[in-house]
Amino acid sequence: MLKKSLAALAVASFVMPLQAAKIKDVTLKQVGRYATGVFDDGAAEIVAYDPATARLFVINASANTVDILDLSEPSDPSPWGVIDVTVLETMDDDIEMGEVGGVNGVAVSKNGLVGVAVENDDKQAPGWAAFFDVDGTYLNHVQAGSLPDAITFTPNSSFALTSNEGEPNDFYTVDPEGSITVVDLRDGVLNATAAHADFTAFNTLAELPEGMRAPRWAENSGFSLAQDLEPEFIATSHDSRTAWVTLQENNGLAVVDIRSATVTDLVGLGKKNHMEAGNGLDASNRDDAINIQPWPVLGTYMPDSIFSYRTRGKTYLVTANEGDGREYGYDIGENGNPIDCLPPFEDDDGFCIVYTDEARVKDVDLDTAVFPDPTLQEDENLGRIKMLNTEGNLDDDNEYEEIHTFGARSISIWRPDGTRVFDSGDTMEQVTAAALTDMGCINSGEDVEDCSDFNSTNDENQSFDNRSDDKGPEPEGVVVGKVKGRYYAFVGLERVGGIMVFDVTQPESTRYVDYINNRDFSVEDVEEEDAGDLGPEGLVFIKADDSPTGVPLLVVGNEVSGSTTIYEVLSE
Repeated sequence: MLKKSLAALAVASFVMPLQAAKIKDVTLKQVGRYATGVFDDGAAEIVAYDPATARLFVINASANTVDILDLSEPSDPSPWGVIDVTVLETMDDDIEMGEVGGVNGVAVSKNGLVGVAVENDDKQAPGWAAFFDVDGTYLNHVQAGSLPDAITFTPNSSFALTSNEGEPNDFYTVDPEGSITVVDLRDGVLNATAAHADFTAFNTLAELPEGMRAPRWAENSGFSLAQDLEPEFIATSHDSRTAWVTLQENNGLAVVDIRSATVTDLVGLGKKNHMEAGNGLDASNRDDAINIQPWPVLGTYMPDSIFSYRTRGKTYLVTANEGDGREYGYDIGENGNPIDCLPPFEDDDGFCIVYTDEARVKDVDLDTAVFPDPTLQEDENLGRIKMLNTEGNLDDDNEYEEIHTFGARSISIWRPDGTRVFDSGDTMEQVTAAALTDMGCINSGEDVEDCSDFNSTNDENQSFDNRSDDKGPEPEGVVVGKVKGRYYAFVGLERVGGIMVFDVTQPESTRYVDYINNRDFSVEDVEEEDAGDLGPEGLVFIKADDSPTGVPLLVVGNEVSGSTTIYEVLSE
């Protein structure tokens, strides 16, 4: 059997994080928190900050608004106002009542312009980039692509960009093209114009760049490559000329020339070998143990957020390698007979699955020449882990020669050409295992599930090991800030919660620094206020010069708990 004993786990798995924790140059201290009281409805997602007014702008998807918070007293953030994006329906005769959908992204330019990414109520139709002043007064809007997800300004405030994800409908019969909208603000926001950087020039490619994936296009299903590419988050260069956009489901990046609004290149990110030393993972939620070890699987990076920074005269990109699957379908009770469902046609809730790229290892046939040990597919080993059913069948037979998983449970640092210079390996699972496990409890003879909150989900306590078969701690948000001459990456772990800090001053020698999690796992009902923060998503770093207290701050929007939390970044 491949399962480790608990005794071996206690000796082997916790060595690395305890050593790493000896080095700390910054620490995070919670100083303030604002709670909406809305649970698991996206009431606090993406955050942005205006230093001139000390105001936070927080996406509240539950209310389809941008909440404005006063941060002049970080210990007591308070509501100041609201941006209601339905104002677009009254300001534009071409937009019908009810046509404006949810808000997905917010950003603030250095000259105090607030940009908001707004989707159409029909998610496959074009959305908008809308602009407001810091008081929430409407200024202008332009049409974006389908499902604008993130919005950002260039450092010089001359351009705003939205990443238009272009997701298909539930039936996978309509699939808009992904794109990046480039809004030219050089003549002022009232004279803003929009151009769309699309991917149509790549439709004639014979094959994808190495390390990318586009399964619907690859299977000759009638969908173009432009339809299969889904932009997610955006980072811009210091000179405001280049943008790098994550194509999460495609495991790649798009390189955009901002001034010409052109996608100039596609970059594949490749795979992470989890058999290599330091790249282990916990693969099962049915083994009643923390079992971080090498496994014969390849992690697909699939980054969500991305951040660019310059150190020692060079530009680097930091990605949070969350992973994301595709599953589309519909409720049979509402939409008739399941004539197009994949076997077994419906799940227990009567949901018809039209398309999925997900399978469990135990449910597929592995090539026995590559995987001779049949116990590998047992639940306590690799049987439960979710794999990409579109990857790894190298000879087009009915057997998989490779096992490809979603995400990499890490952050990575890349050169702009896609060369990876650092990956955090299994640090996130190792650190959270150590931080969230009561070793005294284990040593007293208690079962590990009663002594640990490792790989818990974000909407339920007492959920030990729940996410091990999926994407582990699931790093989603990342931001880089400079403190006393050193650069630090702050990473939000969407599932287990908390913020992890890395020193990225020397990218090739990046090191773990700190981990803080204010979640109270002992609270029975996670909807209670004292359960703490759940589901960190958006992060913004406020440098000392821009902070109302003169101390650097980190602000985190927590999607599940609907809370916005302020940390001081303290240097030792």
